Amino acid sequence: MPGINPKNYPPTAARRVAFLGLGVMGYPIAGHLARAGHSVAVYNRTASKSIAWCAEFAGAGSTNHAPTPRAAAVGAELVLCCVGNDDDVRSVLLGDDGAFAGMAAGAVLVDHTTTSATVARELYSAARARGLHFVDAPVSGGQAGAQNGLLTVMCGGDAAAFEAAQPVLLAF
Repeated sequence: MPGINPKNYPPTAARRVAFLGLGVMGYPIAGHLARAGHSVAVYNRTASKSIAWCAEFAGAGSTNHAPTPRAAAVGAELVLCCVGNDDDVRSVLLGDDGAFAGMAAGAVLVDHTTTSATVARELYSAARARGLHFVDAPVSGGQAGAQNGLLTVMCGGDAAAFEAAQPVLLAF
């Protein structure tokens, strides 16, 4: 899995974030978050990818591998997700080991997966029921955009949730 290319990051306060899904897009996105100075907990279904990511970005800041999405989300102000499809998003967010179960009230979930409007509305409602915030935020720019930290992020959700997430999203 290729890493990321050097970039100057806009100054922002370091945040505790979790990143779920270290595929072609998620691996470099999470890397930019670490290099921008955020404390990043990562989860991937294939644990070896999370472990490799932590080894690559250990010098960038505080990083750790979590065994479940729930464990990654504990203590995170923001949880970012970039997985394959609607069912994958549901599997990492919902249920006893899903990220929603580990998130504290007021935390923000940002979903970078290109999902259906149906699942975005479903997750928005599930987040609200738990006292969480949800931003549907698919990305455009492909693998090169992710590696260079030059993605376009299209956000939908409540203004307060977007404003909380925006400084962190500017890393990529």
